[in-house]
Amino acid sequence: MSSAQVGSSQGVGEHEVLDRVAELAVGFAADAAGYDERAEIPVVGLNALHDAGVDRAVLPRRVGGLGLSYQSFGAVVRILAKADPSIATIWVMHAGAGVALAELTGDSAGSFFAEEFLAGKRFANALSEPGSGNRFLQPQQVAEPVAGGWSLTGAKRFVSGSEIADYLLVNALVSGAPTFFAVIPDESVSIIPIWDTLGLRATRSQLLAFDNTVLRAEYRGRAPGPGDFAVIPAGLPAISLGIADAALAALVAHARSRMILGKPLAEQQWVQHEVADVQVRLAAAHALYDQGLREADSASPAFFSTLSRAKYLANKVAVDVAQLGVRVGGASGYLRQSPIQRHLRDAEAGQLMAYSTEVLAGEIGREVLGAGSPPPSP
Repeated sequence: MSSAQVGSSQGVGEHEVLDRVAELAVGFAADAAGYDERAEIPVVGLNALHDAGVDRAVLPRRVGGLGLSYQSFGAVVRILAKADPSIATIWVMHAGAGVALAELTGDSAGSFFAEEFLAGKRFANALSEPGSGNRFLQPQQVAEPVAGGWSLTGAKRFVSGSEIADYLLVNALVSGAPTFFAVIPDESVSIIPIWDTLGLRATRSQLLAFDNTVLRAEYRGRAPGPGDFAVIPAGLPAISLGIADAALAALVAHARSRMILGKPLAEQQWVQHEVADVQVRLAAAHALYDQGLREADSASPAFFSTLSRAKYLANKVAVDVAQLGVRVGGASGYLRQSPIQRHLRDAEAGQLMAYSTEVLAGEIGREVLGAGSPPPSP
């Protein structure tokens, strides 16, 4: 379906979804600092998103949802991330796992998982392994054959919202090939209590241990492929962009209200020059991201490459904007009650999410230079 067809057949519904998200975001922003301070999953906000129809919207039409366009999906995540990036992160990972299981198990249990997603059950993405780095689609842990499926012993890290998840999307090597499964957490799946992160504290992205967990044959899925809705690659740049938007807004508010020698800090030339630099680069990151979303809606094969570049730039710019906020905020921006320090902590997290900025820099550089063979798939 072309982007024009998407707009004509789904535009009204998508506008309604965006309006609902914008309304909810006001409350999310007001509560974000408290959830961050307590490192508590904002369950109320996540449930409100479901009740507002946002889960139904992101689920593709072919598996029973509204079929949100990539452009509208990106707008949803940016709105959420500006208000509370922890909510945005958990929701992107929840949507990524739920949509993937509905699509990847389409020939077996896909309709079941689509119905569970629409019913408000919680999903979490458990793909990243301690020993595999950023290559979250290339697991190193081997699942051994057992009655009814395969058995997995190992660990998955940074599983956002895992403590409230009804279903996990998990991968492992089966006969040497990366294979995807739905897992219903049971006593064989445990949380390793190490969560004490610097930023995005309310995601509670835990490390999970699997002890002879059965990967059931009927919950086995195919590998991701062309045509699947790429929730996570399309969502990650938006998280950093939303954080950067919030950081810039906080910086501007402080510079306008802070008086130095009888004049607002905003009138100092160095502040104006620095703000001009980060604002222009942030606008460029938004434009690059929007290009990637348009390419995705038109099924252009270039969209993954463009979104990778958008993530790289968004991650870097978010940190730069947040760091400038601390400089402009001075000592008051360093206080715990200031949103400026929270934006700085949250901005750093985007660079660590797969693919990290270092991995992306290598891939982009090799592509531009035509140097060497490409690395394995993610």
